[in-house]
Amino acid sequence: MIRIEDLLRSDLAKGVALGVGVALMVPVVVGALAPVLTPAARSATKVGLRAYERAREAVDELNEIVEDLVAETQAEMRSERLEREQMAQAAGQVPEEDLRGSAEPTPGDEALRH
Repeated sequence: MIRIEDLLRSDLAKGVALGVGVALMVPVVVGALAPVLTPAARSATKVGLRAYERAREAVDELNEIVEDLVAETQAEMRSERLEREQMAQAAGQVPEEDLRGSAEPTPGDEALRH
């Protein structure tokens, strides 16, 4: 037969007692710390929002820089292509586009039309 003394000494009984004690103490501790935790939570939220806004601004600036770089590269590629075509016409050669027989726009031309 199991004795009460043996039951109270077991790990299961200790775990149950600890769980009940924590369950009873949590509301008391949270209630006592709420005046301290609320301003800390607000401050942490403000810091998080400021960091988010700064990161978003940095991403917007980076996006603008990349768009400018792409536009400059497309313009450079277009001018190089025009130079090659002019040189080919001056030399009496047929441009590569005419040899292929396709009037497909090159990558980047579509973005320049917008």
